[in-house]
Amino acid sequence: MAFRPLHDRVVVQALESESKTAGGIIIPDTAKEKPSQGKILSVGPGARDSDGQVVPLELKKGDTVLYGKYSGTEVKIDGKDMLIMRESDVMGVVE
Repeated sequence: MAFRPLHDRVVVQALESESKTAGGIIIPDTAKEKPSQGKILSVGPGARDSDGQVVPLELKKGDTVLYGKYSGTEVKIDGKDMLIMRESDVMGVVE
């Protein structure tokens, strides 16, 4: 299924966090924190300013981004867990 977000929203696939600590201790699934890093899969056309002009997003498909642990709305698309969030919920791009 193809999915295109509206306005200033982006679709993010969370990247899995490490399952081992630096010391080699394995972290069980129940103790893992929610991921805060993900990959942009799709972006909307942009938000409208006060004049009605579309302001394009700075994010693009393929960017790796950092976001808040509880940002966005969790959805399932084609059996995969995704997040839909506004561009303003993204804290930055990992380069």
